[in-house]
Amino acid sequence: MQKLIVKGKKNLSGVVKISGSKNATLPILAASILSDKKIEIKNIPLVKDVITMSQLLKHIGSNIKVNFRDKKFLIHNKNKKFKTIAPYAFVKTMRAGVIVLGPLLAKFRKAKVSLPGGCAIGTRPVNIHLFGLKKLGADIKIKDGYILAEAKEGLIGTSIRFPSISVGATENVIIAASFAKGTTYLKNCACEPEIKNLTDFLKKMGIKITWLSKRKIKIIGNQKLKAVSHNVMFDRIEAGTFIIAGALASRNLKIVGIETKILNKELKVLKKMGVKFKIKKNEIKILDSKNIRSAYIKTEPYPGFPTDLQAQIMVLMTKAKGISKIKENIFENRFMHVPELNRMGAKIRTSGNSSFIHGPQNLNGAEVMATDLRASVSLVLAGLIAKNKTIVNRVYHLDRGYEELEKKLRKCKANISRVYN
Repeated sequence: MQKLIVKGKKNLSGVVKISGSKNATLPILAASILSDKKIEIKNIPLVKDVITMSQLLKHIGSNIKVNFRDKKFLIHNKNKKFKTIAPYAFVKTMRAGVIVLGPLLAKFRKAKVSLPGGCAIGTRPVNIHLFGLKKLGADIKIKDGYILAEAKEGLIGTSIRFPSISVGATENVIIAASFAKGTTYLKNCACEPEIKNLTDFLKKMGIKITWLSKRKIKIIGNQKLKAVSHNVMFDRIEAGTFIIAGALASRNLKIVGIETKILNKELKVLKKMGVKFKIKKNEIKILDSKNIRSAYIKTEPYPGFPTDLQAQIMVLMTKAKGISKIKENIFENRFMHVPELNRMGAKIRTSGNSSFIHGPQNLNGAEVMATDLRASVSLVLAGLIAKNKTIVNRVYHLDRGYEELEKKLRKCKANISRVYN
């Protein structure tokens, strides 16, 4: 099992180029099932979840090729015979695997997809996905750990109001509705930038999609699709992670390849906490930030503060004077990094869906265990500012969503290495 060894108290400096977004790439790959025309997907991140999704597509019949040098997928499904089964072997490690349900059902009128796996940060049920697909006319049941879906007459456009905001369900139903007959109106949608990137991709393919408001979408289905070349957006969670790394341990760290307007909420929170930075349209420079202030944040759907940066900003809060509070409103059981941070000398108390961080505290290196994707990177960040050596176990979680993390950190003068047992 691989480990990361982090030796702290090193000042970060240099330039970090942010990778393409994992969370944007996965639904775009799933949507490629709809088309038999040539598709080029550029700026892909070469992370475990993306590779697993490409292997799943290949397994069910997609003609997909990876250009590792140029970081792009080339897909051409003309005259390809698809299976309509997404087996447990692929979906068990990647929750986003369930997103192939919508396109398989829309195009082939049936699908059998394993219930998903991924991070152990709560139940995250697929009921909202199934709710939306049923509204489009699918018959669905769950048996032996699989979702069995059928639409003998094809999916039919309709009006759907999601009972609660769900990123994955919004993506799944958008893709399915794009190939359905007629017009679909989706209300109470998630509006993450990654979803906008997906709808941009679908529009290039020939689907008529209109955002009527922040949480309302109109989709006119189309089964005569066009060839497309598309750029995946930057990974805003990776960007946020490196911005926080800069706030923790940098005197001059530049993050490039981003759109700062998409990071508006995160930057407002960090500015309020006393983090100093200079902003341009596509880059941000983090300056020496010594007097970090306590804060209260709550995680919310976009444009609120993202749950995927909750663990990282908690590390910054250990340096803040006073008591900070984080209220986790998206997922239950997403404070599994707290005991590990406390082992390093943090003083954090958890009550229900809230955590209280007492600072400032000096962290000490320790051997710790990653429990999920974002928790794993928070332990790396803690290691950057801790005295002595930190050993982060189970870094396979990290590899699911961060491209060459230790390489990028080393380029910025961090002392970090990977050990292969």
